Amino acid sequence: MSMDYNKKIVLEDGSEFYGYSFGANIEKVCELVFNTAMIGYQEVISDPSNTNQMVIMTYPLIGNYGITDGDYETKTPTIGGLIVREYNDMPSNFRYTKTLAEVMEEYDIPGIEGIDTRSLARKLKKGTVRGIITFADTPVEKAVEVIKNTPVDTNVVSKVSCKKLWYSRTSNHLFNVVAIDCGIRLSIVRALNSIGCNVTVVPFDTTPEQIDFMKPDGIVISNGPGNPQDAFAVVETIKSLKGKYPIFGIDLGNQLIALAYGGKIVKMNQGHHGSNHPVKNLKTGDIETCLQNHIYVIDEASLKNTDLTVTYTNVLDNTVEGIACEKDNIFGVQYIPEIISGPNGRKHLYGVFFDKMKEVKDNAKKN
Repeated sequence: MSMDYNKKIVLEDGSEFYGYSFGANIEKVCELVFNTAMIGYQEVISDPSNTNQMVIMTYPLIGNYGITDGDYETKTPTIGGLIVREYNDMPSNFRYTKTLAEVMEEYDIPGIEGIDTRSLARKLKKGTVRGIITFADTPVEKAVEVIKNTPVDTNVVSKVSCKKLWYSRTSNHLFNVVAIDCGIRLSIVRALNSIGCNVTVVPFDTTPEQIDFMKPDGIVISNGPGNPQDAFAVVETIKSLKGKYPIFGIDLGNQLIALAYGGKIVKMNQGHHGSNHPVKNLKTGDIETCLQNHIYVIDEASLKNTDLTVTYTNVLDNTVEGIACEKDNIFGVQYIPEIISGPNGRKHLYGVFFDKMKEVKDNAKKN
């Protein structure tokens, strides 16, 4: 080991990977996941779905375009740590306002560079592992002991959800949408605004009665971190509201819909983390490449005796990527929908949600 190294990662099996510190110069124990995105590290560090996770970026150069104020996915990043092959602290992007290291230091996010990230990612083949970013001279036995004695943080949705409702309005709006915040990405709110929706973002434990009082045209169940079975309050809310309003579940929200209909959720070995995952639309046969960030997935066999049908599957491993119940006007996808206009000028899945709200509103006017 070179004495130049000042930090290292120790895994629970005692494996060590030496490197150099950037960001917050602290120790941290987290679950490790890897992300295959080539760009988008700002979205990765600010995605609430990465709460308490240490993310290995498999793309080798990170930090080269800095951090831009308008590109955050949350106002307060809660990622556990960042592991990169090479960190660049001299951004070339004219839009950048801070370096990645400055933001990580501000929010107590430790980083380590100089790691063989692809070798480390291969350590996760059999499943996620826990590890610690620690100082280079920490004895490996002590590091492993710290990992074992650090409890796993559960019910993280309550940590990242807003504590009181907030609004995001747009001019000449057509619909009012309530978004249940399980760790919502701000790009979802911006997408809803872009199709003419005023959005009221509410805490995850907002009651069905409170939502009814707001008289929404539709409801979005957001993405978020952790085990969906910990977000029991949202499952109960979906049970109460399904059939009343069009409901659109995204990422974690998709899994919570499945639980509300009696489905089951299982943990994957590696999960899907990246911007290049192919999914198949079972209705059209089209293949779409999309952004994903989840380690739990719907057990397809558990949906057989429910009112849900599978609408999308993953091309690589055949896991469930989308579900729907037509009679209840409810649907969800496991990935993060992008704001991309199709041949008909619509905003893809946000357009589907728009159409469902319009249909319900038009039918109400007729009656």
